[in-house]
Amino acid sequence: MANAKQTVAVIDYGMGNLHSVASALSHVAPEQDVVVTSDPAVVAAADRVVFPGVGAIRDCMAEIKRLGFDKLLCEQIATGKPVLGICVGMQALMDHSEENSGVDCIGILRGNVRFFGENHRDAAGNHLKVPHMGWNQVHHNEHPLWASIPQDSRFYFVHSFYILADDASQVAATCNYGLPFHAALVQGNLFAVQFHPEKSHTAGLQLLKNFLQWDGKS
Repeated sequence: MANAKQTVAVIDYGMGNLHSVASALSHVAPEQDVVVTSDPAVVAAADRVVFPGVGAIRDCMAEIKRLGFDKLLCEQIATGKPVLGICVGMQALMDHSEENSGVDCIGILRGNVRFFGENHRDAAGNHLKVPHMGWNQVHHNEHPLWASIPQDSRFYFVHSFYILADDASQVAATCNYGLPFHAALVQGNLFAVQFHPEKSHTAGLQLLKNFLQWDGKS
């Protein structure tokens, strides 16, 4: 479990409102140092790493590769330290995204990011708005990051593209918006979520607190 005065690096590659993520982390663990940074040395020295993101995947991946953060993430995950991907940060970890006519991603997690579609409907044929925006239930598997979070708690989503992982053993949670998709994935010390925990009130803050106490093991 975490010790006091550890450092959490929130990777800044110019995409997303990192202040809300950093503020939420500081709120649940004021004894830890939360640093928003684009400095690879600071990320490498941190005890934990958060990889957020919003926006178009083409722009995100262009900056990630330009800054060398794709290699940096691989290196940090290899150290065994806990790493958390959020929203587009999660999508960037996959093999490929259908967004922007198709974009190759980092490829740390096997699977693809797919478009809900312009005419997305539920099982009853009712039209569903895209992007999927708002609160939805998340059904989770057993993992330390779900500690003290009731099953089927609601989390806040904002996304037009969804993830289907290739490896079912890596699925940490599922959600349904007209079709089932993977809301959280885990691979060793890497945990990634499609929703925004920093915007998800009690359940989201609990997940962030759990991450800051996690030793990177299941």
